[in-house]
Amino acid sequence: MQSNVENLGALERRIEISISQDQIQDEVNKRLLGLAKKTKMHGFRPGKVPFKLVSQRYGAQVQQEVVGDLLQSKFAEAVKKQDLQVVGFPSYEIKQHDSDHENSAELVFNAKFEVFPQIVFGDLGQVNIEKPVTTVGADEVDKTIEMIRKQHMQYQAVNRAVIEGDRVKIDYRGMLEGKDFEGGRAADVLLVVGKGKYLKDFEDAIVGMSLDEEKSFEVTFPDDYHGKDVAGKVVTFTVKLKSVELPVLPEVNSDFAKLLGIADGDVNKMRDAVHHDLEREVARQVKSKLKTQVMRCLMDVNPIDAPNALVNQEIVRLMENARKDLVARGLGEGEMQLKPDLFREKSEHRIKLGLILAELMKVHHLKATAEQVRSVIEEAAQAYDNPEEVIRWHYSSEERLQDAESLALEENVVQWVLGQVNVVEKPVTFDELMGIA
Repeated sequence: MQSNVENLGALERRIEISISQDQIQDEVNKRLLGLAKKTKMHGFRPGKVPFKLVSQRYGAQVQQEVVGDLLQSKFAEAVKKQDLQVVGFPSYEIKQHDSDHENSAELVFNAKFEVFPQIVFGDLGQVNIEKPVTTVGADEVDKTIEMIRKQHMQYQAVNRAVIEGDRVKIDYRGMLEGKDFEGGRAADVLLVVGKGKYLKDFEDAIVGMSLDEEKSFEVTFPDDYHGKDVAGKVVTFTVKLKSVELPVLPEVNSDFAKLLGIADGDVNKMRDAVHHDLEREVARQVKSKLKTQVMRCLMDVNPIDAPNALVNQEIVRLMENARKDLVARGLGEGEMQLKPDLFREKSEHRIKLGLILAELMKVHHLKATAEQVRSVIEEAAQAYDNPEEVIRWHYSSEERLQDAESLALEENVVQWVLGQVNVVEKPVTFDELMGIA
């Protein structure tokens, strides 16, 4: 029925499939006879249409269906006999002979298809993985409280000259070679001086201005400025200062503690709560960095090829997600320039890693328990004001439960790998761990 499997590439295979012409004709006749019993045709009673007429009308279509069905059946037999793990669907091509294949006793096809890569796990014993280690002290608590204070900053009106850090309200008009230009004019603009929302020379010029003052000055735009009309050119701005407000940070007192969820306003309890939150974030960051290294080492130690069929499916999925995201951001369908090649590298990475993880879980019987799934959900719920409600929300959806189970499975993989590699503790500062510049 088939010849040996030919290797056409890393994962692409070809196999020859032969189908007897007699078998095809027998099956075609059988199906046409079945059709004849149900076919209605003008001039004949139902079920009494001559076989020849039924064959003339439906013969070609039925033959095509029969060949397709036999191909699928014989292909399934062939790959089962060869113990091949097929990815996606095969493509069939009739094999041309020197003689007329229509007069041959058999039709011969080439079936091209992909197989899953064979995964032979490498030695993890020589791999080093760094585990960042840090402590949360009073300084980290103080810095975090200061950051929260800035997040709750308010502004108070003052009647004095502008200094850096003030919030001002201005009207401005820019003139390029004595003419207005697009985007060069605005009213009632709120601007925190020194934050860098506008060009530095523009913001610097506002420093020292007084309430209701009007001032003109020149600003040279950078050559790489996004506005091509003014890029590399000198613009004359006229600015009118309409209000000045100084930043006011909330005091660290009982009211501030209540703002952070401490019901009785105890400042020490607030500091303890901040310390606890920081330790939880440290643990999350450490876990994330370990997981990233584990996944990278699995890819490095177990190099495989990704089946194109799976990669292309993943590209379609990523493109659709990107399209939805752009639409949600207000971008019209006609403005999108999404090309498959932009997503190929990421797709290949995800497919390779997914195949390695699946095989690792299978070989080492790594499964997620109900308790582990619950733990994943509870940990995620702690980031919300009402954790119990979030937990119930997860358990109300099979899809969300599967997502939690996948995370628990990945955690099991991480823990298994960490048990195989050399884990080296690396002291780091809190800011380094958090990526704070």
